[in-house]
Amino acid sequence: QSQFVESGGGLVQPGGSLRLSCEAAGFNLGYYAIGWFRQAPGKEPEVVLCISGGGLTADYGDFVRGRFTISRDNAKNTVYLHMSSLVNEDTATYFCARRPYSYCSESVSHYGFWGHGTQVTVSS
Repeated sequence: QSQFVESGGGLVQPGGSLRLSCEAAGFNLGYYAIGWFRQAPGKEPEVVLCISGGGLTADYGDFVRGRFTISRDNAKNTVYLHMSSLVNEDTATYFCARRPYSYCSESVSHYGFWGHGTQVTVSS
């Protein structure tokens, strides 16, 4: 069966770094646009970054610039989210998701297949 397994979340102090992993099983994620999303308590999910089937990346918010990057390892069938200079506002559950196209979109509704998420908590 097709699935995502997210990992790498945890408790970090402000200014710290984390690398989240999204490993796909049952399909080749290199054929699809893969997005990282996050959902803070009481808020709607928001897109963080996306990587297209061709390896192009897209961001849709100023909060990621200079701090977050997305990458893909096709041999491991895994997409990563690298986070640094973390602040309290980054606290959220982070999800990876698949769009049924090769190109990215900023719309959450365009991604139909999701992982279960990994929790990131930034606190001193």
